[in-house]
Amino acid sequence: MATDATPPKQSLPLVVECEESKEDVTLPTLTEWRQAAAGMPQRPPSPSADRADWIPREYALMSQDELDQRIRAAKAQLGDRLVILGHHYQRDDIIQYADARGDSFKLAQFAATRRQADYIVFCGVHFMAESADILSAPHQCVILPNPTAGCSLADMANIAEVEKLWGVLDERYRDETAAGSLQSVIPVTYINSAANLKAFCGRNGGAVCTSSNAAQVMQWAFARGKRVLFFPDEHLGRNTALKLGIPEERLVVWNQREEGGGIEDAQALLDAKVILWKGWCSVHLRFTVEQITAARERFPGVRVVVHPECRHEVVAAADLSGSTEYIIKAVQESPAGAVWAIGTEVHLVRRLAQEHPDKTIFCLDPIACPCPWMYRIHPAYLAWTLDELVKGHVVNEVTVDDETAKWARIALERMLATKGA
Repeated sequence: MATDATPPKQSLPLVVECEESKEDVTLPTLTEWRQAAAGMPQRPPSPSADRADWIPREYALMSQDELDQRIRAAKAQLGDRLVILGHHYQRDDIIQYADARGDSFKLAQFAATRRQADYIVFCGVHFMAESADILSAPHQCVILPNPTAGCSLADMANIAEVEKLWGVLDERYRDETAAGSLQSVIPVTYINSAANLKAFCGRNGGAVCTSSNAAQVMQWAFARGKRVLFFPDEHLGRNTALKLGIPEERLVVWNQREEGGGIEDAQALLDAKVILWKGWCSVHLRFTVEQITAARERFPGVRVVVHPECRHEVVAAADLSGSTEYIIKAVQESPAGAVWAIGTEVHLVRRLAQEHPDKTIFCLDPIACPCPWMYRIHPAYLAWTLDELVKGHVVNEVTVDDETAKWARIALERMLATKGA
């Protein structure tokens, strides 16, 4: 049977097709204001919703045109005192206002160069704003327009759970630590983690990594220790370790939700080269080998590129894997007429399709499901935040205490010192 080989129109507004990313779930306060104003029956709040997403009623009811006018007027009035950062996964009606767009660490580094700015408005998620605050100057305020824009992956590891595992490992490796010159285990945290976990790595001889430099940082760690504890993303850790030639049998998964990490064989931790935390990105777990197979059947000759937060079998089935910056570069450098199936957040994929009309570019997942956390940054929140700055009021500021920032900065600096960082 013939199949339609025409990819979906990327220039049309995104219609969210998954329940977890719809605005009545991600933006409950804004939705409730609008439903009440329209006289509509109001849906009961999502069990996960709280009032931290509060926004003044007037902003929730503003039209897109009025929000646009407010944002542009505030930007003009604040001038160089303001810098707006937009992560690649942001919706288009946010990214259009960004002074810079990129991945989380690239944006934090960019902000660090803008010392004249008093206000850094980070249109991303909470751990990204923390990183920006760690690298910012003392006079600068870092603001997250909607404080409920967290990250489910980052939330899968907290300091209490990691310190508990560290105690288990310290006891298990105590004898070999006393006898050897190498540290028994080096902690490495993905940048998609809380500031206190970055600080934990700084205090314990470890480092931070990004999806771009995870292999370099893991090699750095092995030069200093016998093993690596990698958190919070199991899949990035596994894909990186296998890429470096570490056998699958030397990888151990610690499931913090189970007694003893779900590890029944006590020898497993002794034999391990990499201990992987049981965490994942919900966006990148949507991609499957079956989707890759379907893309190849629909578009013979298609190139498939996926993010390394995907499961290993997806990475293995793809032609290429890499960070968001890697994916962007691969598309940019490909010739006209190239066909790309991409396994990462749909807003970035659609933007690439719009910016490269001479190429066929589509998302592997046929269901439009944006990151539900990034999607919480809405123009209404940005307009309110900027209007308050014009008045001299800072709302939704993100701060990292000095002690945490000091050790987190050390972990970041170790990353930057590795080759390829």
